[in-house]
Amino acid sequence: MTTNTSGYTASELLAVMSARLLRDGQVVFAGVGVPLLAATLAQRLHAPGLTILFEGGVIGAFIEPGKLPPSTNEQRCTRRANMVLGSTDVLLLLQRGYVDFGFMGGAQIDQYGNLNSSYIGDPEHPVTRLPGTGGGNDIASLTQMIVVMKHEKRRFVNRVDFVTSPGFLCGGESRREAGLTTGGMYRVITDLGVLGFDEHSKRMQLLALHPGATVDQVQANTDFELLVAADLEITDPPTERELTVLRHLDPDRLYTA
Repeated sequence: MTTNTSGYTASELLAVMSARLLRDGQVVFAGVGVPLLAATLAQRLHAPGLTILFEGGVIGAFIEPGKLPPSTNEQRCTRRANMVLGSTDVLLLLQRGYVDFGFMGGAQIDQYGNLNSSYIGDPEHPVTRLPGTGGGNDIASLTQMIVVMKHEKRRFVNRVDFVTSPGFLCGGESRREAGLTTGGMYRVITDLGVLGFDEHSKRMQLLALHPGATVDQVQANTDFELLVAADLEITDPPTERELTVLRHLDPDRLYTA
């Protein structure tokens, strides 16, 4: 992703805006890439007591600057961690209600927050095969979700090609009726704005724009009609301190180029 006129890249914007959602004392199940970078940034800036979990079994990860792991099963995930368990044990924490947020990306998301990371196209002859679920289905089924992704029409689709990780399914009470009585989509952070979900219909709703973005621009990059909050906000741009710490964590720009 390219650098904008304000001196930060779209990926850096995603990481900063996502980090601002996390609070001290919370427990977050983070995927690799921007979600992990954002959680680590929050830990360094304003949430020293944030506990990061990995589906590989790590509890209380504390990532070293310049050593962001490419996988949740990589040994760098375990340095200074509180505990390393089996995958089953760490996923059981979701069922017990000990996790505040799941935090991941996806290839597609639809108007009800369903995520696809399995394949694009016809299931018999997919155009693209993707990594699959990992622990994504468990996380999305059992806790509140933060999703981070670039805002493009090919990603924000009316209906995902495959529901890898459930959002609000068909909207309304359909998630609860399917037996998923906890969790759900909380926020979607993109390079254009911050989105949530209507309390009743569960349709995606634009809550805030990033500096320079417009409602028309967001809608033009979305393949379904977005709801727009009556009190639409403008986010504060990344601060110098946020960017300095972020670039210290990822000096080689592995996730923020």
